[in-house]
Amino acid sequence: MARNTGVSLLLQELAENGRLSRDNFAELIGRRQEARTEAAELAVRIQQRKSGKQVFRRALIECTNYCRNNCSYCGIRCTNRNVSRYRLPAEEILACCGKAFRLGFRTFVLQGGEDAAFSPDAVAGLARTIKARFPECALTLSLGEQESSVYRLWKEAGADRYLLRHESANPEHYRFLHAEDKPERTAEARKACLEALKACGYQTGSGFMTGSPGQTAEHLAEDLLFLADLQPEMAGIGPFIPHPQTPFAAYPQGSAELTTFLLSVVRILLPDALIPATTALATIAPDGREQGILSGANVVMPNISPENAKRNYEIYQGKISEGAESAEGLAVLRERIQNIGYVLSDGRGDFSATERQDAEPANRRKICTM
Repeated sequence: MARNTGVSLLLQELAENGRLSRDNFAELIGRRQEARTEAAELAVRIQQRKSGKQVFRRALIECTNYCRNNCSYCGIRCTNRNVSRYRLPAEEILACCGKAFRLGFRTFVLQGGEDAAFSPDAVAGLARTIKARFPECALTLSLGEQESSVYRLWKEAGADRYLLRHESANPEHYRFLHAEDKPERTAEARKACLEALKACGYQTGSGFMTGSPGQTAEHLAEDLLFLADLQPEMAGIGPFIPHPQTPFAAYPQGSAELTTFLLSVVRILLPDALIPATTALATIAPDGREQGILSGANVVMPNISPENAKRNYEIYQGKISEGAESAEGLAVLRERIQNIGYVLSDGRGDFSATERQDAEPANRRKICTM
């Protein structure tokens, strides 16, 4: 039964309507200490109604750490001369996919910086080969901002999903996070890319950092409203972690407490979304992955990249590597998830839309499907 308190009423409204006002989102974030337990309980209930106690796994392959951008929070920014740069050749990426397939993964995620050497045609060719060799598998790309025609090309080549965090929906805050980018990068351009991805038919992922420099509760409220409008099929929420070779080196990292609370809020906001318990959360808290799942997340993304790639794809400092690229490491991950009452799924974990259900199961209303 819902508790008759101010935060309970806000959570109930969010569950029923799929959004709050900007002020009410900001209030909920400001009162998260009193709301966090109830939010997590509601988020888990919503998630389990959708997919039971399944946690879907994706094989992450970090294919290049070259990047044309100069984001102030990112360790592989183009002006960082201390990075050992690499780009995986196609055959090595395909070998990673083969290894992941043998370990039971049925989704591959190719992630990298915006690297001109990964040309539209090269990525399209790689996508076609992956889908030909592994036709039952889903292919996710996360290769940054591109022209709409490029997104369309990659979709036609076989890509199923695309991850592109919006980072900040507030134009001024976004500009602050990318102050050294030339030419200037804007929140509007990032949002336009996400709309283009949706129009191309991708299962589209967005999201944001928590605790990033300059971020306020009002900024986070705008992020949540943007997600409510976009209705992405995936949402990534992870803490800011400073990298020593960036302008934000001296800023404090984001907290697990804020991150897990917002994971719960996003689960209530997007009942059907695929939401990862991120590596960044597991980096700042030893049980971060478990905390994420118990807050409403239902995806994990073990890193299947070669060791040199894992070592040098350092977007933030201290990124954990748990060895899930081996059968033994995967068994450990499976056991950790089982220890909190969940099961590591062997399925693709595709998005599917259902009816919105609020905190009281008797009350239902149809949600908009994309």
